[in-house]
Amino acid sequence: MNISLPGPLKAFVDDQIAERGYGTVSEYVRELIRKDQDRQQVRALLLEGARSGPGPVVDAAYLEGLRARARRGDRAG
Repeated sequence: MNISLPGPLKAFVDDQIAERGYGTVSEYVRELIRKDQDRQQVRALLLEGARSGPGPVVDAAYLEGLRARARRGDRAG
């Protein structure tokens, strides 16, 4: 894969490689792609959570129930 960049963007990439310790342009680009994948995954999870509706009320009784389950080793609600 070849990517053409205008001068200012190429200079920016070169600076990032020098300042942030990347060995090659490819390492820098791979890191950017991984971060974008992570961002998209987090966004999808947030949207899924927003569509799921409200969950249980988290109050003292709820937390005590979780503690009791943890003491018993329960995994399911």
